[in-house]
Amino acid sequence: MKGSIVLITGASRGIGRTAAVMFAQAGARVAVHYNSNRTSAEQTLSSLPGTGHELFQADLGKTADAKRLVRDVLARMHRIDILVNNAGLWVDHPPAKTSFDAWVGAWEKTIGTNLLGAAYVAHGAAEAMIRQGGGRIINISSRGAFRGEPDGPAYAASKAGLNAMSQSLAKALAPHHIYVFAIAPGWVDTDMAADLLRGPGGDEIRGQSPMGRVAQPEEIARTILFLASEGTDALTGCIIDANCASYLRT
Repeated sequence: MKGSIVLITGASRGIGRTAAVMFAQAGARVAVHYNSNRTSAEQTLSSLPGTGHELFQADLGKTADAKRLVRDVLARMHRIDILVNNAGLWVDHPPAKTSFDAWVGAWEKTIGTNLLGAAYVAHGAAEAMIRQGGGRIINISSRGAFRGEPDGPAYAASKAGLNAMSQSLAKALAPHHIYVFAIAPGWVDTDMAADLLRGPGGDEIRGQSPMGRVAQPEEIARTILFLASEGTDALTGCIIDANCASYLRT
């Protein structure tokens, strides 16, 4: 881990920020990606121990930006040893209440960022990893890929696609010593979820798990670091449910 170059997409807050801090604490150099919130991304960067960390902007819903992100990281940091595809978004679009135009927009935006953006960054990183002789790709999926998301079906579809992509890449890239994993969180106690978790619907959300709680960002980040560590090669292609067993409940 020490000395590795780690690209984390969506690292301005939440799981991405927590993982960035843990990688830096382990001695890695972190490429901190963000889309629009530069102030928050700079806060992530300033919180990282050690030196050699860098900040990168890209809208992963745009093909050219996804390609540029990998190119910029390689130009400034010279390699990518670990990719954490964490960036993602949610757009409300319940089918019975959404107009056709809004429905199309939600699907295009969600699939464009959550699945296509991740695929494009993974391809660029994999090309670099093949030249380097190996690497690791960790994709952040969701329990929604298995349970469905009635108010955000495009989100669930994007994460199901991310799972399938992870498994396909694991098979295709294993001969190049590139190992690919997916993690499927449910609700995570981040600043993005704080209002809902502490609001009137918080108990219902926590009640979705037999543990009576949601995951902490540190728990997801520790899982990311575990998969990024040496000795986990045999797990390539796995999808780890890190959602307090809430995916088992209906």
